[in-house]
Amino acid sequence: MGDAHRIGVVGLGVISRAYLDTLIGRPSVRVTAVADLDASRSAAVAAEFPGVRALSVEELLSSPDVDTVLNLTVPAAHAEIALGAIAHGKHVYGEKPLTAELADAHAVLEAAAKAGVGVGCAPDTVLGTGIQTARAAVEAGRIGRPLFASAVMVTAGHERWHPHPDFYYTPGGGPLFDMGPYYLASLVHLLGPVRAVTGASSRLRTERVIGSGPRAGERIPVEVDSHVSGVLEHVGGTLTTLTTSFDGVTTTAAPIEVHGETGTLTVPDPNQFDGEVRLFGLGDPQWRTLPPSAGYVEGSRGVGLLDFVAADGGRAPRAGGELALHLLETMTALLRSSAEGRRIELTTSTEVPAAVPLTTAREWRG
Repeated sequence: MGDAHRIGVVGLGVISRAYLDTLIGRPSVRVTAVADLDASRSAAVAAEFPGVRALSVEELLSSPDVDTVLNLTVPAAHAEIALGAIAHGKHVYGEKPLTAELADAHAVLEAAAKAGVGVGCAPDTVLGTGIQTARAAVEAGRIGRPLFASAVMVTAGHERWHPHPDFYYTPGGGPLFDMGPYYLASLVHLLGPVRAVTGASSRLRTERVIGSGPRAGERIPVEVDSHVSGVLEHVGGTLTTLTTSFDGVTTTAAPIEVHGETGTLTVPDPNQFDGEVRLFGLGDPQWRTLPPSAGYVEGSRGVGLLDFVAADGGRAPRAGGELALHLLETMTALLRSSAEGRRIELTTSTEVPAAVPLTTAREWRG
């Protein structure tokens, strides 16, 4: 994909600022165009950054000045934008999930393969020092053979802080599709892909109240399950108990714990790039904090896109489409398992992405 790679950004919502802060000024990439259904948003961004043009979505997808489309739209639009970009011969890197529906994700990857372009997908937080240091500890045998793990995400719901939270409660949203990719991607890095799942879920509230912004007090419908739990069977035999919920207030549980024959590892919030990794070895008197030993130091949103661009056919991108498809099928299977009351074997798998060596901020930012 080469140097001075040209990026066009579609979707300029809340998350776009974090991406722009990472991408603007990097020598390996150049943001050349932005587009949003709200033309005033794209005009404002273009005015802020010299050399960036405000285009319509269709203009951006067909622009000869764009090599990769960064797709930051709502999940329901992910497939349409990705397929449109691929149809114009462009690479695609998107926010998670890859698409809202599993069939659409297969269609995106098939179209990309036929067109000879690449597909990447968040989350890239798992490439930071938090998850990568934990992975290095597991691979070094610090806890012996992993036997089981837990992953817990509990929050009262994003409507408390997001001014336009509707999409969190429509297909492609919910706690599993919104936050699950961070936890599932981390678990693949730590324990390998998933071969089967058993799930249970609930939706005990039919509406939510927006807590901030111009729509504060407005009630919105809940169209997806707001609490999802399940058991993941990893290919190596390790079992993970997963809980994702928009129905609790908080929790004292570690975001992820991995229990092995000779030790237990606590893993930091996979929605962050860093955080404390702690080890309690069999016979140890207390927990020990492990110093960062792997990952992108001071990582920020968009580092996965930089990694995607840098791969350039020499290796699989660490935040690639194959992994994103596997995560999406895992989530879809958990909901299907809940609905059907049975264990479901997955049809996809993925290679565990290459580990990230300890890389200073100066190195990865160029």
